[in-house]
Amino acid sequence: NRIRNNICLTNFGNTCYCNSVLQALYFCRPFREKVLAYKNQPRKKENLLTCLADLFHNIATQKKKVGVIPPKKFITRLRKENELFDNYMQQDAHEFLNYLLNTIADILHEEKKQEKQNGQLHNGSINDDNGNSNANDMPEPTWVHEMFQGTLTNETRCLNCETVSSKDEDFLDLSVDVEQNTSITHCLRGFSNTETLCSECKYYCEVCCSKQEAQKRMKVKKLPMILALHLKRFKYMDQLHRYTKLSYRVVFPLELRLFNTSGDATNPERMYDLVAVVVHCGSGPNRGHYIAIVKSHDFWLLFDDDIVEKIDAQAIEEFYGLTSDISKNSESGYILFYQSRD
Repeated sequence: NRIRNNICLTNFGNTCYCNSVLQALYFCRPFREKVLAYKNQPRKKENLLTCLADLFHNIATQKKKVGVIPPKKFITRLRKENELFDNYMQQDAHEFLNYLLNTIADILHEEKKQEKQNGQLHNGSINDDNGNSNANDMPEPTWVHEMFQGTLTNETRCLNCETVSSKDEDFLDLSVDVEQNTSITHCLRGFSNTETLCSECKYYCEVCCSKQEAQKRMKVKKLPMILALHLKRFKYMDQLHRYTKLSYRVVFPLELRLFNTSGDATNPERMYDLVAVVVHCGSGPNRGHYIAIVKSHDFWLLFDDDIVEKIDAQAIEEFYGLTSDISKNSESGYILFYQSRD
C-alpha cells in the first residue's frame, strides 16, 4: 500500500479545481483503495467512477517515480455529465468535490439495486402490481457514506417548557464560517454556537402548542472516518455586486479532535490526522488557481497541476491565510481532509 509515485496531472484549461481535489482524494488511503478495488471488478459501462478508477490505476501503476498523466478521459466524462463543468472557466473545488462524491454514491446505489433486481429475477421473486420488486427500497449506505458521512443533530430547547427536540441530518463534508486570526477548532465551535430564536423567528413548540422563544444549536452526533472541512472563504459583497475572498488566517493543526459533539455521540474521542489540503490561490472564486498539499508517508508533497515538490510540515503554515491586507492575492487552505486514526 505504499505510494511509490508522485504523479502529476495535466491542466486542460482551468481544470486545477479538479486536479487538486483528485490528488487530495488519491492520498486519502481508504478512498484510493476502494476506487482501485472497483477497477478490478467486472468491466462496467463507462461512467464517472470507471473513469476515476482508470485514472487512479494509471497513477498507481506508473513505473516512473515522477511523471505527468493527462486525466483527459475523466475530464471529458465530467464535462459530458455536468454542464456546470463543461467550459474552460475556473470552477469551485468544493462544488466539484460535492458533485463527485454524490455521483459516485449514486452510481454505487444504482449498481447495488441492479444486482438485487437481477438476483430476484434469477430466484423468481414476485413483483408487486406496479412491477416493482418487493425488496426494501431504502438505499443502503455505500462505501462513500461509510467513509465521509457524519451526522449532525440540531437541538432546539423551548425556553418556556424546557423541552428539547432534536433532528438529525447527514453530511459528506462540513462547511464552516471563517473569522480573522482564528483556528479550525474555533470555527467548529462557532458552527455549534447557541442561537436564540425570538421576535419574528420564534420556534413553534409542539408541547406548548404555540410559538415560543427557544435556543438552537448544531452538534456532531456521528464523526466520519474521513472528515472533509470546507472553509467558507467566498462571501457575496452587496456593495461590489460580486463574491470576494476572505483570506483570513485560519490555523489548521496536523492533529484534530472535535469538541462540538453531542452527548450521545458514538465516538466523541476520535482523533484525526491531516492528510490533504486543497489550497485556493488568488483573490476571488472565479479567478485564481488551486493546488493540493498531501501527506505521503512522513513527508508532505505540494501538487501544482504538472509540478510536484516536497515540502516541510512547517511550510504548511504558509497556507493558513493572511493577518492583514486580506484583499490581496493569497494562498489559503480551502478544503481540509482529516483521516481518523481508528
